[in-house]
Amino acid sequence: MPSSQAFAAAKQDLALSQRHKFDIHVQPLSGALRQLSTQSGVRILFPYDEVAAIRSRRIQGWLSTQDALARLLAGTNLKMEQAGVGVIALAAPTNRSVARRSPLSLQFAQASVAGGAAPAALAPAPEPIEDSTPIIVTGTRTTNRTVAESLAPIDVLGVKDLESSGKQSVRDLLGTLVPSINVSNNGAGASWAVRTLSLRGLGGDQLLVLVNGKRRHNSATLFINGSVQNGQSPPDLDLIPGNAIQRIEVLRDGASAQYGSDAIAGVVNIILKNDTAGGAALTLGSTADNGGEQGRWQIDNGFSIGPDGGYIHVAADGVLQAGTLVKGSPIAGAYYPTGDPRNDDPNLDRYRGKAGQPEVIGGNISYDAMLPVGGSLEAYSFGTYSKRHAAGWLTYRTPAALNNIIEIYPEGYIPRIHVYDEDFQYALGLRGELGGGVRFDLSSTYSQDEVKYKQTTSLNPSMGTASPTNFYLGKIRFDEWTNNLDFSKEFEVGLAEPLSVAVGAEYKKNKFMIGAGDPESYIDGQYVSPPGAWLAGRQRTGVGAQGVTGFVPEGAGSWSRSNWSAYLNLEGKIVEGLEFGLAGRHEDYTDFGTTDTGKASLRIEPMRGFAIRGTASTGFRAPTLQQQHYASSSTIGVVQNGVSVLLPVQALPVEGAAAKALGAVPLKPEKSVNFSAGIVLTPAPNLNITVDAYQVKIKDRILLSETLSGPVVINALEAAGIYGIAGGLLFSNAADTRTRGLDIVGTYRAGLGDMGLATISLSANFNKTIFTHIDPVPGPIAASGLALIGRTKQGDLTEGTPRNKFIANVLWEKDDFNMNLRATRFGKIVQRANATAFHTAEYTPCAVNVVSDVCFRDYVDEKLKPKIIVDLEIGYKLTKGVKLSVGANNLLNTYPNKLKPVNQFVGFLYNTYAPYGISGGFYYGRLNLEF
Repeated sequence: MPSSQAFAAAKQDLALSQRHKFDIHVQPLSGALRQLSTQSGVRILFPYDEVAAIRSRRIQGWLSTQDALARLLAGTNLKMEQAGVGVIALAAPTNRSVARRSPLSLQFAQASVAGGAAPAALAPAPEPIEDSTPIIVTGTRTTNRTVAESLAPIDVLGVKDLESSGKQSVRDLLGTLVPSINVSNNGAGASWAVRTLSLRGLGGDQLLVLVNGKRRHNSATLFINGSVQNGQSPPDLDLIPGNAIQRIEVLRDGASAQYGSDAIAGVVNIILKNDTAGGAALTLGSTADNGGEQGRWQIDNGFSIGPDGGYIHVAADGVLQAGTLVKGSPIAGAYYPTGDPRNDDPNLDRYRGKAGQPEVIGGNISYDAMLPVGGSLEAYSFGTYSKRHAAGWLTYRTPAALNNIIEIYPEGYIPRIHVYDEDFQYALGLRGELGGGVRFDLSSTYSQDEVKYKQTTSLNPSMGTASPTNFYLGKIRFDEWTNNLDFSKEFEVGLAEPLSVAVGAEYKKNKFMIGAGDPESYIDGQYVSPPGAWLAGRQRTGVGAQGVTGFVPEGAGSWSRSNWSAYLNLEGKIVEGLEFGLAGRHEDYTDFGTTDTGKASLRIEPMRGFAIRGTASTGFRAPTLQQQHYASSSTIGVVQNGVSVLLPVQALPVEGAAAKALGAVPLKPEKSVNFSAGIVLTPAPNLNITVDAYQVKIKDRILLSETLSGPVVINALEAAGIYGIAGGLLFSNAADTRTRGLDIVGTYRAGLGDMGLATISLSANFNKTIFTHIDPVPGPIAASGLALIGRTKQGDLTEGTPRNKFIANVLWEKDDFNMNLRATRFGKIVQRANATAFHTAEYTPCAVNVVSDVCFRDYVDEKLKPKIIVDLEIGYKLTKGVKLSVGANNLLNTYPNKLKPVNQFVGFLYNTYAPYGISGGFYYGRLNLEF
């Protein structure tokens, strides 16, 4: 190379690598490029008409010119090339638009710059810039931190991840792509329609959900259904349109000091689309064996507002899902009254249960808007609104059962629960600069989730033949109003980079309401079968509507609380390769006082491509109003004295008379201590590997008890005016736990030449939870030989979700064709029984414990073997803006192993603890449009 050319190349490299303090506000991309040129001294040539219609992102902080430009162009298809000494040329790809808009003619304009060198001719452009190091906004208050530079482990799922995953909901998408997230698919009864997420083996209510960085409200629903999610009321992610999402950031680290209550396990931050592009999609699919036909439509579009970069992006989706009917086990014993010859009919249909997913019809809409209001100020707003009706079958009652009236249902019946959900969240805010580099964000968010319950094909057995068959069960509602004021500024304090300081305050008010159902849904009619009738002279069991009993007036009411908090957050780079973060937060609640949390983070990068990071933090989770005040009856299946039975049970508010009689005390917040340490490896430009170990200790964990039954419990219930109930459930801070685990995530992007591009990811999570302390059982309960946190509840937390999970994913893209293949291995799950079962010939020899001449054997726990679930999606662009995809979730139609015969009561054949469900494979086709 001649010396003059070498000098020019060196000068170009130096201009791009030099770091500058950039401050580029949100505006049309043409204006942002001019600002970048002015602040860096580098000339930029660009197609003016193309970029003028694109909204830029905020760029702020000390960056190299190359990094700042790459971040401005992230998400566009602009190609970049050095066109001369200190000159960058941008061009739109041939026959493609910069963003998803109609292509415009290219007219190159020159940004105003210092210096007078003439630009060189435009050189051939390389491949489009990929946004491989996106800027993150979760877990940090700075404005220029990337995933690779984060102080704690974080996953970023972009539009490509969302579209190629093949999943039909945000909840399932997260469970598919993030190894440390598991989805619970075993809702039942009144909580049928809602599913939860667990992060790092912790509870769904220990994971904070944000939308655009603002707190998302919890569901009004409280899980009382005999499953691993018992006692939780987390946010319902299915009520956010999937096509409204630009990306999702998952912070896998405790963050209570940064965000407040609930962030013990981590944070999910859903960022809504804010561009002026649009699209539509229609998906049709069904399971292989069990029905479950589903149709889902989606549409979204963005529009510019005003001449200064304002926008509004609107999205909507809808779903119509038929229920699945998974074949159950035969129901043994007599169906009909004693002496009825049909009991001996070998052709009697004993498969009358209707297990499976519910029927769902629903729709969601959302918007995200911003409008410049002068200077550097921006007014913004976003919101979601949803309506959903879900209907599912409960448990079959035989004709001869005590909780059936044979004159009404001569063939028995299956109660059908209907859940009507109406949900919204609206946020309004103002952000910008006050001068002197001080940025602020003032916002107010109001949200509500209201759920109404009805029941059909049911009855109130205690009313006899006068019982109606349809019931209104009542409603619950949860409201949340959150107000935030945040400030941030960088200060020169002699460090390698300015110190980022953020302070802020929050005021939050919650309200929970229970509305009573129709009297027929809960009253005790004290019906006794008349002479000559089946079960003559016997009073019928089962008070109120069956399956889910209506809310009683004594348990109805409205409760509220408020809290305020303040935080301080510091982040800085001491020297090159050494960064730190500190955070502290003070909270004050009206119902249980104050709490303080803190967090310290450190990142060391001793060499390029290798970094070590670690955090230490304290956290807390306040008991929800639902956990403090929820009171409702439902029927759950339990193994009692060796027999699988249905029990009507009552959730008892901790401050109610019945709970106090059993020794309950007011709930207090959970407290946690979280440690994590990991490494970040980038051995090659297209290869990223992270390994993070963690430990979370939780003190005073809020747990729902085992089903408490027996004379002591029944006496306490009846003394409180609660009759016809066989058991109670209590919340308590009765235990401490410790969770340890390891996350491994590796991603490799391989250029295959003429064969296209392959993105390969391998990830895994290992976790183990143990109980480190369980409080003594309160006296009244201990006297009856019961336990609050027995082996079943302990098993749900320690073995009820997979202790390990592996994901292997390959995305292959070539021209207009793409294929995504994924295999997920779920580790073993154990569902513990809460009592021994009767000895049968199938289980020999008999256990040594003999009671009343009845032989018992050991606990009949259910062990779900590890399973591999394969997903596949193949897509092809038929023409510009039109794409057809076909795929399968659970391609091989894999089911969990069957329940043991002794546990196949009331018609269930498969274990509902399986995180991949009991409905088998789902096969679909999807048509996508871009406009």
